[in-house]
Amino acid sequence: MTKIIGITGGIASGKSTVVEEIRRAGYQVIDADEVVHGLQSKGGKLYQALLGWLGPDILTAEGQLDRPKLSQLIFSSAENQAKSATLQNHIIRQALAQERDRLSEGQDILFMDIPLLVELDYLDWFDQIWLVYVDEHQQLHRLMERNGYSQVQAKQRIATQMPLSDKKQYADLLLDNNGSPEDLKKQVQLALKNL
Repeated sequence: MTKIIGITGGIASGKSTVVEEIRRAGYQVIDADEVVHGLQSKGGKLYQALLGWLGPDILTAEGQLDRPKLSQLIFSSAENQAKSATLQNHIIRQALAQERDRLSEGQDILFMDIPLLVELDYLDWFDQIWLVYVDEHQQLHRLMERNGYSQVQAKQRIATQMPLSDKKQYADLLLDNNGSPEDLKKQVQLALKNL
């Protein structure tokens, strides 16, 4: 029976660093964001669903989804966020389950990186949940720096997710990313050693 570990956190919390370290150690990691990007590529299930909902204005001249424009539209209202979630979550859950089932054959341990693991109730999928934790100030600062957002834009993005402090109660392991990337990597290495 494959042990499946869920990795979660929030936007700009350091999940990518954790995933990179886990992959470097030779483990398989299903990245929900990568799965979503595949579904959103031209002709994909999400691409079709979003196009049907928002029309051709969300496409680039090449016919791909215009991600900044799409993001702006979705985050422009609570109504659009709710509609987007309803439209996309079922398709994403199905795709993640297929990928999980495919990869768990022949793996003793499998990781899944799902940013909204708690919010979208994936809790029962996992034997363990690892939370990449960073305090609110750090998260805001890193998101502004990484994405070039204004403080208002960054706060708006962070506000769409459950606060990391509220996610702590669901975590079997807390990976504290308030220090350096090296500190975080050491925590991941130790956690892998203890599996």
